[in-house]
Amino acid sequence: MTAPHVDGHGTDELCDEAVGLYTRALTQGRILRSAAAEVPCLAEHALLTADPRNDAWLRPVPPTSALARLLHPLARDILDQVRTADLLARTLDTLSALADEPADLAIRVVAGQSAIQAAIDASLREANDEVLTVQPGSTRSPEIIRVALASTLPVVRRNVRLRHIYQHSARYGSGLKGYLAQLPGDLLQVRTMERATDRLMIFDREVAYLPANPDRSAALEIRHPGLVRYLSQLYDVLWALATPLDEPLPAATPGAPVTAVQQSIARLLIDGCTDQAAAEKLGISVRTCRAHIAKLMHTLNATSRTHLGALLIRSGLAEGPAGPVPPEYAKRPATPGNPG
Repeated sequence: MTAPHVDGHGTDELCDEAVGLYTRALTQGRILRSAAAEVPCLAEHALLTADPRNDAWLRPVPPTSALARLLHPLARDILDQVRTADLLARTLDTLSALADEPADLAIRVVAGQSAIQAAIDASLREANDEVLTVQPGSTRSPEIIRVALASTLPVVRRNVRLRHIYQHSARYGSGLKGYLAQLPGDLLQVRTMERATDRLMIFDREVAYLPANPDRSAALEIRHPGLVRYLSQLYDVLWALATPLDEPLPAATPGAPVTAVQQSIARLLIDGCTDQAAAEKLGISVRTCRAHIAKLMHTLNATSRTHLGALLIRSGLAEGPAGPVPPEYAKRPATPGNPG
């Protein structure tokens, strides 16, 4: 839908008045600036440029130049998609040499949320043994829960086993609790991790889905036996490292004046993560992450973020179970510091 602009004009197309003025400018070679002032879509499309000899006049930009400028973003997007398609094609050509099945059946790109959901639903209907998932993040909206239940309930009624890996932060959200409350516990196992991979779904260890791009607007449907077997083995490793939902989370290092989450953030900060990156890795909001950082600064009496990094290294807080915090940093009286 075209966004409204000044005086009812739109920014994505030329109105009849703009076409008329631009035609007159092309015919006459120039047009008064005041005549174009009431037609903002001409300026939006950069079809007129200042007359270097007289500021009261505007000269028309040649149509070919204007069209090239307007098409540049579209051409860049198309080029990016062509490059992605070429990379996938070359990858599939290599994989098809290792398998008897055609390459177009080994890996398929599914674009669009509705198409992705339809493909996953089809695999859910065909599953007979188990469904394995990794679901990063902590927020589960009511709509996401509704869609998940609509897809999952028929599966568990067929006695298909479910194993879900979430992040620790999901334990505190009502969305996950509401979802799990409506599923039978004898077929469902849930574990959580501090940090998880991006989304991954495996059905009967025969087909897997994972994001094809950062915004998850496309997915890869993988049926190549070697790749699915590798992803299944990766899942087994993650499952062994995760904490069952009915067990308490690992505690902080004995003697540490901070929580386990704050120790996790400390490790990420020392690794060079920004607040945004640390929050994403732990499945929490940036605001929550910064609140924990402020508490770390208060605990260690840090006067700046740079000072905090040095104190974290000295204190050993980011070393996990390596040992207790040195006495000079345990229970020190706090003084106000700069949280930024």
